[in-house]
Amino acid sequence: MNATASTTAAASTAPPADARGLGLAHYAARGVLESVLARHGATFQQQIALRAAVTSEAPQTPDDLIAQVQGSLKADPADLRAVLDELLAERLLVADGVHLRPTDAGRELIAAVGAETAPITARIWGGIPAEDLAAAGRVLALVTERANAELAALGV
Repeated sequence: MNATASTTAAASTAPPADARGLGLAHYAARGVLESVLARHGATFQQQIALRAAVTSEAPQTPDDLIAQVQGSLKADPADLRAVLDELLAERLLVADGVHLRPTDAGRELIAAVGAETAPITARIWGGIPAEDLAAAGRVLALVTERANAELAALGV
């Protein structure tokens, strides 16, 4: 059976999306990324924070980066401050006045991880019909919006 046929067969027998299925997909994909990051001596949170710094159009203060990463990971700000300290200690970020900037080594790490994960990502996502990806994207955006609203109502 080819990849498209196996994807179609899996889609026709798959249960409806739910929180468990979302969690299983997330942790499977995160496990792949974390195995690549481990080979580079980096953690998931470090990669998220460093990527935020690398992809930012303007230099970020530590508080800016913490707020951005907290919005994505829903992690404790104190834990994220420790992550920034680790990135500074490893010279992947450098302080420039009140801002943090990625170093060449930080940019190289993000590029290396991206290059290493690209073919894996292509294998994972390849062959999924565009209409299925669009539907999944709409559902995930709605779930994210609703979960963020629930977190806000809880004061988190």
